[in-house]
Amino acid sequence: MIKVGDMAPDFSLPATWGQNPSAQDHQMISLSSYRGDKNVLLMFYPLDWSPVCSSEHKKCSSMFPAVSEKVEVLGISVDSIWSHAAYGKAFGIPYPLLADFQPRGAVAERYGVYLPDLGIAARTAFLVDRAGRVKMVVNAAIPDEREIARLVHDAAEA
Repeated sequence: MIKVGDMAPDFSLPATWGQNPSAQDHQMISLSSYRGDKNVLLMFYPLDWSPVCSSEHKKCSSMFPAVSEKVEVLGISVDSIWSHAAYGKAFGIPYPLLADFQPRGAVAERYGVYLPDLGIAARTAFLVDRAGRVKMVVNAAIPDEREIARLVHDAAEA
């Protein structure tokens, strides 16, 4: 797994925003596009629509407006872009949801958090600084919620 101090592997994935999930808004997002501009909180999560993931996204969404100038949150799961669009709209998620769908879990695997026996990503967050280095890694078991308030606060303060 990627550790604190490592350079975060770059990637490009299709993304959608819950507050405006029309097909023409689907675009590719690259981690490197934030370099020199913002810290990035990569929120790998198992699946859209699951209870714990939904609770985390609700909490993160409520905090996001206060920190959006300092940090970009990117939600990443193995779900399709169409699932993300419906999920983001249902929960009013204001940050991009990225589809690590094809090949399934390829980005999660590069970060060392893909669980091939389950076909999903582990519940792991990586804080990537403006220089592209990993500053923090937070893991939680699949059924456990991460401390979203602490994660978002630490990301904004880094």
